[in-house]
Amino acid sequence: MPRPATIAAVKGFRDILPAESQRWRAFERAAGDLFGAYGFGEIRLAVLERTELFARSLGETTDVVEKEMYSFADRDGTSLTLRPEATAGVVRAYLESGLVHRDPAARLWYAGPMFRRERPQKGRYRQFYQIGAEVLGRDDPLADAELLLMLVRYLAVVGASEVRLSLNSLGDAACRPAYRERVRAFGEAHREALCPDCHRRLERNPLRLLDCKVEGCRAVMARAPVMLQSLCAACRAHFDAVCALLDQERVAYVIDPRIVRGLDYYCRTAFEVLASGLGAQNAVAGGGRYDGLVAALGGPDVAGVGFAVGLDRLAAAVEIDGTGSEGPAAVILPLEERAVGPGLALATRLRHAGVHVGLEPAGRSLKALLRTADRQRARLAVILGGDELAAGRATVRDLARREDEPLALALDAPEAELLRRVRRGATV
Repeated sequence: MPRPATIAAVKGFRDILPAESQRWRAFERAAGDLFGAYGFGEIRLAVLERTELFARSLGETTDVVEKEMYSFADRDGTSLTLRPEATAGVVRAYLESGLVHRDPAARLWYAGPMFRRERPQKGRYRQFYQIGAEVLGRDDPLADAELLLMLVRYLAVVGASEVRLSLNSLGDAACRPAYRERVRAFGEAHREALCPDCHRRLERNPLRLLDCKVEGCRAVMARAPVMLQSLCAACRAHFDAVCALLDQERVAYVIDPRIVRGLDYYCRTAFEVLASGLGAQNAVAGGGRYDGLVAALGGPDVAGVGFAVGLDRLAAAVEIDGTGSEGPAAVILPLEERAVGPGLALATRLRHAGVHVGLEPAGRSLKALLRTADRQRARLAVILGGDELAAGRATVRDLARREDEPLALALDAPEAELLRRVRRGATV
């Protein structure tokens, strides 16, 4: 009978194997440590939300809502969506939990998967992972600058050194309407060169022309008016203050008037962090201010600013040595069945002491077991054979030096001596 065919992962979805997931855990630990120093608390968000949360927050005319969301009807008819981004969920939790009243100026960070049905390419997947942070209840430029300082420091801590911070201002409800009309007029003047989707955007939301992915439209809109030319006095003062604070802290950045972000809730400060070597999808982080979002989702008129870091792209941007995950400190090698029990007992005590220990089954030759320990990149091999058990000891082999030394098993805590050897760098 033929074997059944294997089942491949869904297009755009992938598995994060141990060698890579170990690095991702390091990214998350670094976020927890650094963000905690800035006063941020972790929030663990729901993966599934009501579709209307994203339709109201992201904008019904955005590509995310129109083309990219994974939405379906629940058994009761409710339309649900796998979250395409996290900010709307943070705001929903901020309101629903009452945090808006208990801690109006909340600082929250998160990590987890997001879902968008985009065209898979280098650095872009349909299930992708983000680490992000949100500051709610603050409309002052200090909040923007502090958040950007934290983002830049985080990227430095995790080793993303070849990056560039780009800033823009998107204006607000006072000055954006006039700019919208300037973009509409420009789009109408170049209608014949725009795609059918942009024809529809001209009528519904002309600012979305700036976010079209079609190369022909991008070439046309590269000549369009920019928001920095239309800022009101308050938005100009806010942007200048953010830049001055970054200058004070010697944070390098460039002003890019073409940054628009892809979601409707952004206003005033918008930013991206770009990395080299990632091809077209070279943004490893981005974000901005969203002062009207809380009110749009039924809350009070509370300001907000935040960012998200793409872990898939961050992992590709950070230089690694190519050796993969670190091996165990020691591998215990029972040479016969009666050594399995003592081997398990020793491995258990070492593991409970916080040491990464491997344990192999019996039934193979010492040569084969040592090859296995080498493949695992272990530092020490603990050999338990008949001679060792009869003498009440184990043989500890330094796999780099190929030197052996006995380890007494008659002690009350034989792992104590092994721990000492592990902690001095596997020197026997």
